Amino acid sequence: MVRVKICGITRMEDAQAAVRLGADALGFIFYRKSPRYISPSKALKILEALPPFISKVGVFVNERTGAIRDISGFCALDAVQLHGEEDNHYCHRLKRYGLKIIKGFRVKEDFNVSDVGSFRVDAHLFDAHTEGQYGGSGKVFAWEILKGLHTPVPRILSGGLTVDNVVEGIVALKPFAVDVSSGVEVSPGVKDHKKMAEFIRRAKG
Repeated sequence: MVRVKICGITRMEDAQAAVRLGADALGFIFYRKSPRYISPSKALKILEALPPFISKVGVFVNERTGAIRDISGFCALDAVQLHGEEDNHYCHRLKRYGLKIIKGFRVKEDFNVSDVGSFRVDAHLFDAHTEGQYGGSGKVFAWEILKGLHTPVPRILSGGLTVDNVVEGIVALKPFAVDVSSGVEVSPGVKDHKKMAEFIRRAKG
């Protein structure tokens, strides 16, 4: 069964609804320029109220490794998602802190799939490339770009997923998990619980 991550959580009621509706993981964005930014202290209050077996993922963009280590420890994160220009050397240094790493790639027409395999991380996440924006754009990339990609680590599909296209994306790429944020929102950081319910139902169905 495909796993579902609801990203851009900023409110307790949205986190609890996502879990109740069947989400496997929740994402908290610690990138200050994001409209879905949440402070570590506010995130901790939400995280402490979550039941066991829900994966807690922190999203970072070109952040200092020491800051990621500190926030991950403070919030007891299960994994970190790197959504900027972090290279393989950066990921290697971060691995020494014992963190699970999801490396995000922003895919555009000239995306080189051969670069992906060089990243020794725990999962690869694929999002749409939007100039000057690191995720959450609501745009879909051309999934066929990844058709020739074969790596030994799990693949996570993101980028413009909604209740209307998530099944098509799963059929096309057969990902380990799907990641949604703007596709189940009323506004940035505020989730639509009916959309979350339908998205999770279709993804897992």
